Amino acid sequence: MSRDDRPHPRLLEQAHIEPADVDGVRAVTVGTIAWAVAFLALLPFAGRLRDAGADWWLWTCLTGAGLGVIGSIYCRRRRARLRRPDAD
Repeated sequence: MSRDDRPHPRLLEQAHIEPADVDGVRAVTVGTIAWAVAFLALLPFAGRLRDAGADWWLWTCLTGAGLGVIGSIYCRRRRARLRRPDAD
């Protein structure tokens, strides 16, 4: 039996796993809360951040929280649409 005639072990085996039923609401909500908490934690240091030229940290956190609110609204509407009986 030559080397090429031997059976090769499968290096990668794909397991049959059902896809997770994730609508994104929890992930977006947690992220939004994290950005809001970071904003509130940095708020007392706004003067120091401004003096150091790093006040963009505050605005980044506020932007993350704001976009998270928009994302949360989108995900909740999407979840409601997917749960309707007439949804495909």
